[in-house]
Amino acid sequence: MANLQRYAKALATLCVVLVIAGCGATKPTVDPTAGWTAEKLYQDAREEMNAGNWKAARTRLEAIEARYPFGTYAQQALIDQAYINWKDEEPEQALAAIDRFQKQYPNHPGSDYMLYLKGLITFTPPSAMLTRFTRQDPSERDPQGLRESYESFNELINLYPDSRYAADAKQRITWLVSTIAENEVHVAEYYYKRGAYIASINRAQRVITDFHGVAIAEKALYLMYLSYDELGETALRDDTKRIMDENFPDSILWKQGLDTPSNYWNPINWF
Repeated sequence: MANLQRYAKALATLCVVLVIAGCGATKPTVDPTAGWTAEKLYQDAREEMNAGNWKAARTRLEAIEARYPFGTYAQQALIDQAYINWKDEEPEQALAAIDRFQKQYPNHPGSDYMLYLKGLITFTPPSAMLTRFTRQDPSERDPQGLRESYESFNELINLYPDSRYAADAKQRITWLVSTIAENEVHVAEYYYKRGAYIASINRAQRVITDFHGVAIAEKALYLMYLSYDELGETALRDDTKRIMDENFPDSILWKQGLDTPSNYWNPINWF
């Protein structure tokens, strides 16, 4: 028994020695940027950005924001973080960086760019890249991102009409308005085919009143005509036909109906 106790004690002592030795062998992590100025951190971040090394660039920019939160480099670091996260397909992080920037620096000269970037992030979500292969019409997707993109571009144009990004934002808004209107018509057609004629009329009518000059207004009027006919509202049906004939005298919908082929187009290929 005494020998067993001495053996146990020796084993315990050996374990303690090994643990201490192991701790001593572990080297502390050294931050290679320790002591760097904000300028040096930013220069290094730009080099990494130019090389497409988004992770390394993000680390440098986050270090600037943490160590030098009140300098001009911190402001630019937030702008670049938003851009990097967008390029690295991290839209939520990009939007979070934009939100922090807008709250902290509402009057910054780069505010127009941040609104433009915000519009871009929701304009082309990662899933949109698949439309060139799936042939899905962009207007069939959830319109929330499209509306958010429209709001950002529209705010940019209203607040900064002379911005270098305003012209491109206007082109994108043209597409967004058309696509959001098409989404309304998709919903209107969905309701019509399921016999919800009043709901179909309401969605189609929204296109006529809220989206002026869009091509899809032709189909919106046609759906209203069909729905009024199903409801037995002959006067409203005939008024709708008159308006449609005045605006779309050569409409092929009267012959082909709702089976008219859709025009698939991908906004990514526009720009």
